[in-house]
Amino acid sequence: MRYVVPTRRRASHHPMPLTVPTRWVKNIIALFLLPWCAILTQTFFTAFTRATIHQQLWAGAEFWFFTLGAVLWLIAFFGLPRPVIIYVFGHELTHVLWVWLMGGRVSKFRVSGEGGHIVTNRTNFLIALAPYFFPLYSVLAIAVYGIASLFFNVAPYGQLLYAILGITWAFHLTFTCWMIPKNQTDLSDHGTFFSLVFIYVLNLVLLSALLVIASPQITFADFGTDLMANLRNFSEWVGELMNQFTRGHAVPATLPNQ
Repeated sequence: MRYVVPTRRRASHHPMPLTVPTRWVKNIIALFLLPWCAILTQTFFTAFTRATIHQQLWAGAEFWFFTLGAVLWLIAFFGLPRPVIIYVFGHELTHVLWVWLMGGRVSKFRVSGEGGHIVTNRTNFLIALAPYFFPLYSVLAIAVYGIASLFFNVAPYGQLLYAILGITWAFHLTFTCWMIPKNQTDLSDHGTFFSLVFIYVLNLVLLSALLVIASPQITFADFGTDLMANLRNFSEWVGELMNQFTRGHAVPATLPNQ
């Protein structure tokens, strides 16, 4: 994505202010996000285990149709020629949608089997990283189902929707994992470390939301309660480590000679 950074001449007698590179700031933010990655991961797997084992989410038709769609896509991804052109089109279209959401304009949209790009007057890390955390085809499937429900009885096709979501979510996940190691400028332009942490958090947030929606026994309030409990346990664990570190490096006091 091409953009122009305005420049300005500064008078020589004015001292240059101290500046911090934006990438350093983003890396610091990524470090603070790492504990949230661990806490959210623990909360997700706790909720998933509770839903599948104790509340028998696995016995529902929705779970099996979603899983079937994901498995079918995995077989296609590893056993058949990969539809790269479909991924590239969705990738660039996601950039376009997020440019529009940010109030920008797109003047060029190019897609081919070798890659694609857009030319826009606005860019930021959300626009650059959107294709890696925003499953466009899954969102389109839900949107089509929702619009169709306004005019038709789509209840008999609910299981088909879950199968399509399984396919499109697995499509998003596999191509994201496949593209990340390929030196994508979307990631390097905003710092690879920050980009990877941000992508992981956003994907896990979306996956957690899908789990809550798919499981009638789990509510967003329950998930939030578990998240706060894990955050409290993590804070207590960090506090205990700090106490141990402080006690281990305490300087013993010595009394003056009488």
